[in-house]
Amino acid sequence: MIGFIPVVLGLASALAWGVADFTGGLAAKRTNVFGVVIMGEAVGMVLITILAVIQGEPVPPLYSWVLGGVAGISGGVGISLLYRALADGQMSVAAPVSGVVAAIIPVIFNAGVEGLPGSLTFTGFVLALAAVWLISRNEDGTPIHLKILALPAAAGVTFGLFFICMHQASQFSTFWPIVASRSSSMVSLLVFVIITRQPWQPQRPHWPLIALNGLLDVAGNVFYILSGQIGRLDVAAVLGSLYPGSTVVLASMLLKERITRLQTIGILLALIAIGLIAL
Repeated sequence: MIGFIPVVLGLASALAWGVADFTGGLAAKRTNVFGVVIMGEAVGMVLITILAVIQGEPVPPLYSWVLGGVAGISGGVGISLLYRALADGQMSVAAPVSGVVAAIIPVIFNAGVEGLPGSLTFTGFVLALAAVWLISRNEDGTPIHLKILALPAAAGVTFGLFFICMHQASQFSTFWPIVASRSSSMVSLLVFVIITRQPWQPQRPHWPLIALNGLLDVAGNVFYILSGQIGRLDVAAVLGSLYPGSTVVLASMLLKERITRLQTIGILLALIAIGLIAL
């Protein structure tokens, strides 16, 4: 029995991450994607550090910081890839693809730790593959260009690694691993843009939207960690991977993005697949 609280926390992380992805993708359409990620990470790092100090949470051992740092680098790369995909293409396509890939990886990892998945999880895998195929088709049946799927799929892989590393890092504390994650992500991206001499500073009018993105993203991290601490890694990760649902709904409502019939079926299958994997 999974329990009610881990499920609620997992779904809360999905909601927070989904809205964060929408705001981040929207900001990336208007200004530099690296600036969106770096500034969003900075906002999240400041907020979670203040919260850790106020709560008086004990400082975790070194390996928690290392794993949190690895999670941060993976998550930072993934967010950059996803926001670029959201800015360049349809949010309603990029978000579900990244969510399905991100959901499968922790389940495979956890199968090696706690045993092979059951029949429902296997069914979820099959539906997930079918969902990706349907999402990648246009209304006339022709496939969407591979490049459009490559970025969100790569983002999903890095998110899957983030799920695993962050869960392992948060065995003894909740907030400090997120501080390590935010710090490593922000610093690594800053080093990258400086070495490659890319412009990254976002324009001032977009700062409020980026700050909201950072707040929502770090809230999703907290909910995910709490869900995994109370329940299981795979359940927390898969429920957290439902984030495309809110992203797609917001993209349809606010940006008037058109979702084809085949893609609608694919998106529904993706959400069903994630739910089955969580059972």
